[in-house]
Amino acid sequence: MTVTAPATRAHREGGAASAATPFWARRGVRIVGGLLLPLVLLAAWQFVTTAGIIPTYRLPTPASVVQAGVQLAADGTLWVHIAISIQRVLLGFAVGAVAGLAVAAVVGLSRAGEVILGPTIVALRAVPSLAWVPLLILWMQIGEDSKVTLIAIGAFFPVFTTVAAGLHRVDPHLIEAGRSFGLRGWPLLRTVQLPAVVPAMVAGLRLGLAQAWLFLVAAELVGASMGLGFLLTESQSTGRVDRIILAIVLLALLGTLTNALLSLFERAVLKRWL
Repeated sequence: MTVTAPATRAHREGGAASAATPFWARRGVRIVGGLLLPLVLLAAWQFVTTAGIIPTYRLPTPASVVQAGVQLAADGTLWVHIAISIQRVLLGFAVGAVAGLAVAAVVGLSRAGEVILGPTIVALRAVPSLAWVPLLILWMQIGEDSKVTLIAIGAFFPVFTTVAAGLHRVDPHLIEAGRSFGLRGWPLLRTVQLPAVVPAMVAGLRLGLAQAWLFLVAAELVGASMGLGFLLTESQSTGRVDRIILAIVLLALLGTLTNALLSLFERAVLKRWL
């Protein structure tokens, strides 16, 4: 009895912990649930193409798309497209996120910054992404600088908006409590305001990363010679629908992968500050 009692107690505690976890919050359920809809869509795609409901010249079979990817990967072209697009997104996202955090700090912590910068940034946020392309090409020519700048613009606004709004919503009582302990400037920001705005900051970074992928396509549709956006344009001109779908699937997968990596960063930050 003395040997089996600890095991029985551990079994009961494990069962209680499992029962306390909501069904949809369990890791296995989340993985299976996340894969369910893509598998259903893939099966429907396979059915409508093989049954002739949609002609294959409009929607190739999944096997044709995979074959197109294998052909491009065999000569190394696909990896170059992927590597260049990832590089552009990471550089643009880094620049845009840092700029967004800096400007959000000015607007969120200063009344003067909010009055002077706020209306202009709101107006610029309404400008469509493609509207920046001609101006950036005139200023920076057709090169990496213009593409990275466009992606940075896309990443800037979500980060700025969420962080600035989060700073505005910080509880004034927390700030007063910090000041009562003699905190001013950077110590106050680091100790009180930054932990309070961490969830908004992480949400803004995730939105900014998603926006960076959207702006990547706009950047590579005009004046690019490599990248997944260029692959879309080239495939359209040659009528390769299989490669168009391949590029779309790759963009979705890369966006999901980078979002997952950012989720790991989110967990580390929330564990550190909250």
